[in-house]
Amino acid sequence: MVAPTKNNLGGYARKAFLQHWNLLVFGGAVVFGAISGFADIVLPLILAGEIGYLGFLSTNPKFQKAMDAQDHAAKQLPKETEPQPNRLDNLLTTLNGDRNFRFSQLRDRCVDMQRIASRVRGHGRGAGDALHAAALNKMLWVFARLLGSQQGLEKFLETTDALAIKRRVSELETRIAKAEKDGNDKILRALIDSVATANLRVDNLATAQHNAEFVEIELDRIEDKIKALVEMAVSHEDPDFISSQVDSVAQSVSDTEQVMREMSFIPGVNDGIEEEEDSTPSILSVSA
Repeated sequence: MVAPTKNNLGGYARKAFLQHWNLLVFGGAVVFGAISGFADIVLPLILAGEIGYLGFLSTNPKFQKAMDAQDHAAKQLPKETEPQPNRLDNLLTTLNGDRNFRFSQLRDRCVDMQRIASRVRGHGRGAGDALHAAALNKMLWVFARLLGSQQGLEKFLETTDALAIKRRVSELETRIAKAEKDGNDKILRALIDSVATANLRVDNLATAQHNAEFVEIELDRIEDKIKALVEMAVSHEDPDFISSQVDSVAQSVSDTEQVMREMSFIPGVNDGIEEEEDSTPSILSVSA
């Protein structure tokens, strides 16, 4: 345990003076002395008494120990938690202009349709609004993360030369054949390992290409789902119907998230986006 930090004598005297009960008594005495008619006699006595009291208290070991413990306890209090940056804003700042615009357009569409739905109903929130809004938040968050994945995959594919990797495999295989002919086992083992690594890169590249195609299709599908869900708020009041649609959407989103987790092995894809259960940021609010 860390020992409490000790004050100097002046520090103890200041703390003694600032004790609320001392300030109350000292202040009252000064006021009384000032109006007593004998201020020139009473006030110096009060001041002398206060100095004597402060000298006694500031040198008292029990008082010093209490003040040191108080200071130590204050230092152990947790600092005010700084507000955490919005994860959605952090993600959007990493997206290029076109992808950022695409997300903003979709979010604005949701907000506009929520307002229209509220006017159509002519009253407050509908029975399925809370569930409806939660589903929209979840889908918009997945949509934003898919945009990030698409951008990461695009950069990965742009910076990976598929033809160069295949040429490397071909060259290594030629050298393997020569090493086998020469009977050089040491070189042969090294070349075989190099071919395995190069083939792994080929497989990873093919996987990235398939994932890029999936993400492109999934973005269009999720966007259509979101638009359909916000339009239901205008055309349907039945909470059971909305609930059934939300359940269907929830399963669809869950499947998409699983694929996104499987894509995390690619550098730059979903970097810094750690999705935890029930951690969807608030993106929309249903206007009453």
